[in-house]
Amino acid sequence: MEHIINLTKENIQQVVDASMDNFVVMSFWAQQQPESVQMLQLMEQIANEQAGRFILAKVNCEAELEIANYFQIQSLPTHLVLNKGQPIDGFAGTQSAEQVNELLNKHLPALWVQDVNAAKAILADENVTKEKLEEALALLKSGYADSGEKAEVGLYLVDTYLQLGVLAEAKTLLATIGLADQDSYYQNLKAKLTLAEDAADTPEIRQLQQALEQQPDNAELSIDLAKALNQANRGEEALDSLFVILQKDLSAADGKVKQVFMEILTALGQGNTLANQYRRRLYSLLY
Repeated sequence: MEHIINLTKENIQQVVDASMDNFVVMSFWAQQQPESVQMLQLMEQIANEQAGRFILAKVNCEAELEIANYFQIQSLPTHLVLNKGQPIDGFAGTQSAEQVNELLNKHLPALWVQDVNAAKAILADENVTKEKLEEALALLKSGYADSGEKAEVGLYLVDTYLQLGVLAEAKTLLATIGLADQDSYYQNLKAKLTLAEDAADTPEIRQLQQALEQQPDNAELSIDLAKALNQANRGEEALDSLFVILQKDLSAADGKVKQVFMEILTALGQGNTLANQYRRRLYSLLY
């Protein structure tokens, strides 16, 4: 169901049914009552800003007098909050956006819950694309911060990191989950991380690491190893190995080290936490 609807006799049962799982705010208004029109516009604005948090059911009392009479509406504007088919709160007259939100926040789930639920729906899709996973990642990062870093949200964030192949971030976050929250989902993610790390430890990487141990100053070998690490979704290790060289010589290997370093940063993307961290570290060397 859309988050803003016109309530009529034809769809009222559908709205009542929807209130079993979602909160519904009924807005009673009439064109001849300017204050009710203004409040309706404010409620539409709030409903759009919080899209999905509640359903705004608009009741035009001039066209739907029976509904207004059923809910015993005495004056306009009037608003009722429905849950499980029953009015649980409401207000009459005009209210500021702050007052409306204060009332809604008493009953509605926190805004971050909406973000997390949207991300969970993305993760549940077996054919999810990388673009959608990145969308889920943004939602979960926001939800994790706004929830006060709840472990439940953190686990969904770890799941998303693993599906995107961002193993370092997944491992770091998974290590923060306390013993009390180490449920079956945690154990599942821990096993997935172990498998992903094993898969990322390729023969090519091991061979390059061994060669580099024998020739630690070989910049070309370092570049090849960084590329292999990045290909195996071990971007942090790749960047760290190159940054050690750049700290000593920004023009190492005729500038190739810096070039590959920048290419890896670009591949990770502008919003990537790891990329932003190493981009700042590089700027500290440049300036």
